[in-house]
Amino acid sequence: MNIAFTKLHGNGNDFIVIDEWDHVVIPDDMKGQFASCYCDRRFGIGADGVIYVLKSTTCDLKMRLIRPDESESDGCGNAICCLAKYAYDAGYVKESCTVETHTGTTKVSMGYRNEDFLATITMPLPRFDRKDIPATGGKGDFREKIAGYEVHALNIGVPHAIVFVDAVDDVDLGKVAPKIRHHASFPEGTNVNVVEKIGTDSIRIRTYERDLEEEILSCGTGATASAVMANRLGMAGNVVHVETEGGPLTIYTRDMVKMEGPATTVFTGTIAY
Repeated sequence: MNIAFTKLHGNGNDFIVIDEWDHVVIPDDMKGQFASCYCDRRFGIGADGVIYVLKSTTCDLKMRLIRPDESESDGCGNAICCLAKYAYDAGYVKESCTVETHTGTTKVSMGYRNEDFLATITMPLPRFDRKDIPATGGKGDFREKIAGYEVHALNIGVPHAIVFVDAVDDVDLGKVAPKIRHHASFPEGTNVNVVEKIGTDSIRIRTYERDLEEEILSCGTGATASAVMANRLGMAGNVVHVETEGGPLTIYTRDMVKMEGPATTVFTGTIAY
């Protein structure tokens, strides 16, 4: 059979989108195998995950995100931006909607500014508490010396470790990040972000993704977690401009935490499956 797909990316964080709005395309017991096969960048289409677009009984639409390691992701800001663009272009939603995800409901507002598509996502409430390790550092946030760095921990739907450094380019992320990602302090693993302050309300980050076991060009939850921590520590205000390796994101930290980011359609095609 031929399977239609669309390839999208948010700042280089790229996804294969499969439309299951009207019917199941890939059976649930084969979704992991499908992601493992077609996310491969040499023998497949190449992507950081497969997004399934579905109807929801509680929200305007539903997203499932399956990673190349065949796991289902707890959350991804850039993936929701890509989902929003696909659903908006397909006419499934209008300028605002709610999305059912693996971890709960997400509110999204979206639209085109000139030719650029932008989505603003309400992110999960940040959690600074750690049940397994007492909070230290005087502000309730967990921090610990790991691999020679002071590591902050924050959960924003998915766990993130945050390390503030003088220059992100000076960090051998491929060597340092796995030591933090697999540290005993994070029994379920963690994404790892190194963060550099580059302006009054601006930071630059690099992110190591636990589900992919490698550095990625952009991570929406990583950018959000880093901005929230920078704000919490007095390094940035309530609107934080984040430069990822793939492009900019804007994080709003007052009241509800929100992320604004782009999404781009790369191409469409069919798979002889």
